Amino acid sequence: METLFSAGEQEKRNRYAPLAVRMRPESLDEYVGQKKAVGPESWLRRAIEHDVLSSVILYGPAGTGKTTLAHIIAQHTRSEFVEVSAVTGTVKDLRREIDEAQRRLMAFDRRTILFIDEIHRFSRSQQDALLHAVENRTVVMIGATTENPYFEVNSALLSRSRVVELGYLSDDDVAVLVRRALADERGLAGAFCADEEVVSAICRLAAGDARSALTTLELASEVAILRPESDALREAGEAVPILLDDVTTANPRRGLSYDKAGDMHYDIISAFIKSMRGSDPDAAVYWLARMIDAGEDPKFIARRIMIQASEDIGNADPQALLVAEAAFKAAEVIGYPECRINLAQAAIYNALAPKSNACEAAIDAALEDVRTSGQREVPSYLRDRHRPGSEEYGDYLYPHDYPEGWVEQRYLPEGLERGAFWKPAGRGWEQWRFEQAPRGKGAPSR
Repeated sequence: METLFSAGEQEKRNRYAPLAVRMRPESLDEYVGQKKAVGPESWLRRAIEHDVLSSVILYGPAGTGKTTLAHIIAQHTRSEFVEVSAVTGTVKDLRREIDEAQRRLMAFDRRTILFIDEIHRFSRSQQDALLHAVENRTVVMIGATTENPYFEVNSALLSRSRVVELGYLSDDDVAVLVRRALADERGLAGAFCADEEVVSAICRLAAGDARSALTTLELASEVAILRPESDALREAGEAVPILLDDVTTANPRRGLSYDKAGDMHYDIISAFIKSMRGSDPDAAVYWLARMIDAGEDPKFIARRIMIQASEDIGNADPQALLVAEAAFKAAEVIGYPECRINLAQAAIYNALAPKSNACEAAIDAALEDVRTSGQREVPSYLRDRHRPGSEEYGDYLYPHDYPEGWVEQRYLPEGLERGAFWKPAGRGWEQWRFEQAPRGKGAPSR
């Protein structure tokens, strides 16, 4: 129960809290963005408005509103709202809250909503301690995580919850929050102003992270107030303008999200590979730059380029694998910052090279046949001759004994014909070589 003392303490905490905390929305009407997750027709919004929420895991990058949603639920619900820290909480803490929730439910018919921020930091034993309470609705759990819950959260707990994914905010969404913070009494209360160029710069720097945008705004206001002319403006009751230089000073370097152990790591390397496969050198270099800027291991990048050189280029341009290998050696021997140039050369080469997945398709088709068709015998004339009875194997035709260095001869086991596995993609060196090579009966058609 809130008292005059607790209300006063909360007011004092808010006064000294960071701008991002002070400006946290208190209702769904104030909540900005995430229309797919919490728009008018979404399950989550209806559940919050009607206070019928079941256990949910809010999954998304930092600064996209997961904790804010939890606090909005706390404002709207008639249930008891309890927070447990996934960083400092123990199994004992969890069991205490679950026991208290059970008592509250039995004695007062009052539900408990248990909010766990960064639930991915809970150990398996801590997650297991929640299972029974979540399953029988002793508590309604709200978990928030920046990590993919399908990898980081116990599958049994996951099956008893609904996952709601939140994405990065658009620049327009972030701009709404920045302008609100400039004007709102909880924020800067009109003491500062910023033109559209400055607001846009803050939004670009934030890269979809509302908390980052408000932190930059707060720091920029602290820089602005130190300018000599600011005192006179404040004495005159005028707003102090926040300038681009103030924003740059407050946030000199844009820190784009990249977690080397998380989803962003896999998303960016996937985009990098697909850009090379799609023959777009600009996109390949952009995603490469994102990884280099984040400090990704250059050998990891080079290994992916080597794989892609065979998977998507193959013998359409056999040189691609050699270029990729050289880039790997450079990454290994030279390292950053110089090896960024070697990696860029290899990535651009792969993007520009003719494409063929014939090598990958051929080996996968051959493996599928090996694993499903049973044993196929080696033709006798291809067998090793260093054994008794080999004189009965039949004649092996030695290609170098023939004018073109080739002679018609079956190399595949019975039941398979040429073209069963390898089919040229119609591009580059392999297609030219296919058209030039001698082919006998059973060769793939051109």
